[in-house]
Amino acid sequence: MAADTRDRILDALEKLLLDTGLAHVTLEGVAAEAGVSKGGLLYHFPSKEALLVGMVHRLGERADAQVADAAAGGTSLTEWYLQMPDTSTAEELALYRSTIAALRSVDGKRDDIQRAVTEVMRAWDEGLRTEIDDPVQAEIVRLVGDGIYLSALLDLPLPDPDLYDRVVARLLSSEGRDQPS
Repeated sequence: MAADTRDRILDALEKLLLDTGLAHVTLEGVAAEAGVSKGGLLYHFPSKEALLVGMVHRLGERADAQVADAAAGGTSLTEWYLQMPDTSTAEELALYRSTIAALRSVDGKRDDIQRAVTEVMRAWDEGLRTEIDDPVQAEIVRLVGDGIYLSALLDLPLPDPDLYDRVVARLLSSEGRDQPS
């Protein structure tokens, strides 16, 4: 039950961040949106900063779960990182919303929230560097993956799917992998 309440609170926070932005998010507003008392919210998250850090950590957990599922299906971290976002699945839509909300929570201050976002992003970067021997190639993969995801987050035009498949195939062949089917 506590996990359900915690997730309801974090879902409410994400909704408010997406609807109104960080400047308008209050503990009272999140509690009301989640259908819990402010005391109930404070039981799980003792401050607004702890609430935002919890949301970012959940983003990392959601991404880690997707990476694990992909790996179980034979997809490498590199292939997962380069995939075009597909918001037709509940898991991807949740990750997508969490990412947007997490990015909206960073206000440029060097605080626990910024550190949590950096930690999540750095974990993916380190995973790519572990999987890809060439650090330059790993950085190119990270930049391409970040760019395609950012384009989707901002609802910018995505590249032609056939062209993007060729980009991914070239990146994967450059690191000595077989091209995706």
